[in-house]
Amino acid sequence: MNDVNDRRSLGRETSASVPEVDVVIEVPRGSFLKRGSTGRVDFISPLPCPYNYGSVPAYLGLEGDLLDALVLGPRLRLGTRIRVRAWGAVILTDRGMTDDKLVCSDHPVNLAERRRVLRFFYLYAKCKGLLNAWRRRPGRNACEGWCEAAQALARAQPRDDSWHGPPVEF
Repeated sequence: MNDVNDRRSLGRETSASVPEVDVVIEVPRGSFLKRGSTGRVDFISPLPCPYNYGSVPAYLGLEGDLLDALVLGPRLRLGTRIRVRAWGAVILTDRGMTDDKLVCSDHPVNLAERRRVLRFFYLYAKCKGLLNAWRRRPGRNACEGWCEAAQALARAQPRDDSWHGPPVEF
């Protein structure tokens, strides 16, 4: 990660320029169950999730599933719907498909929080790669770094009534 670029982008973020999104929590902070956007359990993790993890029901990510989001802060209950600011995004590659993850919080994300989120996703990508290999699901897995939330939202598609679940099994 490049500290100079991180500090520059942190200085440009103001509440007025940061998008707000509605997030539905699918994996509460501390949970071992990884649920997908349809509510089905994808897998049981050997480690608890360090963040509230969910999706933005109004948008589809590049892989055709609901746009992913994590919400920093205290544990939120499964199914909680929260309107929150998206301060950035992590770009994850899962089986060769780009999968943006919005990083949301009720306060600006500082450099230390950003580093922790990125470390988590670098580790997550390695673990997901092992799980995919075990499941015989080929493709590259990697954390590609941080981007602005507006970039991730611009890559996403507004969801319409034709969406009935992800086109590929996760």
